[in-house]
Amino acid sequence: MAHTVVIAPDSFKGTIAAADAAAAIARGWRAVAPHDVVHLMPMADGGEGTVDAFEAAVAGARRIPVSVIGPENTAVLTSWLLLPPSADAPQGTGVVELASTSGIELLGTPPRLRALDAHTRGFGEAIAAALAHGVSRLVLGIGSSASTDGGAGMLAALGARLLDADGEDIVDGGRGLADVAEVDLTGMAALPPGGVHVLTDVTNPLLGVRGAAAVFGPQKGASVAEIAELDGSLARFAAIIDPVVSGSDARQPNGGVELAALSGAGAAGGTGFALLLWGARLAPGSDAVAELLGLREAVASSTAVITGEGSFDGQSAAGKVPAHVSAIAAAESVPVALVAGRITADADTSAFAASVSLTELAGSAEAAMSDSTHWLVEAGAALARALA
Repeated sequence: MAHTVVIAPDSFKGTIAAADAAAAIARGWRAVAPHDVVHLMPMADGGEGTVDAFEAAVAGARRIPVSVIGPENTAVLTSWLLLPPSADAPQGTGVVELASTSGIELLGTPPRLRALDAHTRGFGEAIAAALAHGVSRLVLGIGSSASTDGGAGMLAALGARLLDADGEDIVDGGRGLADVAEVDLTGMAALPPGGVHVLTDVTNPLLGVRGAAAVFGPQKGASVAEIAELDGSLARFAAIIDPVVSGSDARQPNGGVELAALSGAGAAGGTGFALLLWGARLAPGSDAVAELLGLREAVASSTAVITGEGSFDGQSAAGKVPAHVSAIAAAESVPVALVAGRITADADTSAFAASVSLTELAGSAEAAMSDSTHWLVEAGAALARALA
């Protein structure tokens, strides 16, 4: 008897993208159960692989090439994704990923960190390209940021003016943000009719000990002194914004200081704050991706589900993709299995009917990472046998 299987992993970060992981797991499953119907629904939380996930899951999705200014002020040839028209987006939906336009991955391996000078201008340029195409709705993934510029570069690319005391445009990056004296939003692009949906699992505010600079600055290369400098610049930025957004022409009813305190304002080095200022809606990444892809409907009509990620540990139950997929499967009374690069001792796998660690399959973490595609195929075959 043929079964219907949904394969919905996150990326195995640093090893393989979600779409490629889903395809490899499917190959293994089909080798054991060739007559089963397999639906690939790679997931993402707003970071690297978000565009790939939508492209793999949505029929008729089309990549649109675009060249942007990357976080090192060099040209980056990338793309945004055009999803086909739908009832709530008659001119299509544009999916734009910060990771591929202004992300830390663009700084090399190991990354050439630029704590004060990396920026989000390229992300804004890609958004502007999607708007120019005429999309009805935007979906923006803002994980994997390289910068702490409060989204200033993105705002400038969308038509805002951020000026210093002499009335000149500030330079891009957190360093330039220290000079901002005036913000003019009158030339900013309008939101598309279907709105802007931002995917992020970060809930930090913009400022303070839980803010963008303090929490995420170190991984972007910021020293203790630079963290304090960046936090001060972000606070100044929010305070200057306050009378701008509180006036009769406001895009938001709240002032900049109030926006800075909202959940997610500190995401992507403060890009969440800038997007809130524009009028976007922030949502938990994996939840929003699942909704936009129709994951619940697919799971409801399936007989098994497979999810996964690179490292499944004690923190994986807190909003990560496997936890969200397993909750959907449980609600629909469909068995769900887990594939992970490694499963740590503190991880709770009780929600899964079966689980496979690539590290255990391969014999070591190094072997698993050196040929992740092969071991994901093996994992898919093992789960097909286990769930049969």
